[in-house]
Amino acid sequence: MCGRYYIDDETAREIERLVRHLDQKLTGAGKRDVFPSGQAPVITGRQNEFAAELFTWGFPGFGKSSLIINARSETALDKKTFRDSIQSRRCAIPAASFYEWNSEKEKYTFRKPDGRTCYLAGFYKEFDKGVRFVILTTDANDSMKNVHDRMPLVLNEEELDAWIFDDSQTELILHKVPGPLKKEAEYEQQTLPLL
Repeated sequence: MCGRYYIDDETAREIERLVRHLDQKLTGAGKRDVFPSGQAPVITGRQNEFAAELFTWGFPGFGKSSLIINARSETALDKKTFRDSIQSRRCAIPAASFYEWNSEKEKYTFRKPDGRTCYLAGFYKEFDKGVRFVILTTDANDSMKNVHDRMPLVLNEEELDAWIFDDSQTELILHKVPGPLKKEAEYEQQTLPLL
């Protein structure tokens, strides 16, 4: 599951590098956590070129205040709620890192080992109150297994073109195993000796 992620100025510079025609500068937006129902930059495709959009995280749920923020990559195409979006409105959500909590509620940060931007596979749809996105999740890889059993479907930069533009690659990418990630304890506890 992915319930929060982090963006920073380096994430914004990475988006600007990928997107040729950017309507607005993204740097200077500051370092911040992105929460469900918050707006965040998303990479989409427009006329066979990458585009940067600002979308809201989470499809409206079935209750008044509920949100659908994640979808299982292995079953998303089978779900009527998601099928059309995955087939025609795929996106990548750039993140410097993302967070996960273990069963003891300890927070961990996950990022690429080389420090480069993570691209989380997702899809989007227009609703009455704007365009919203969902992040796809998959079974946890070895980097995450001891923290949580699910993780975002993390794409490599080389996979962005295939994910966003190539319909024939969709199912293959939906079933990929993300590469290794660097795990850091967000709040390290120190044990002091008793006197």
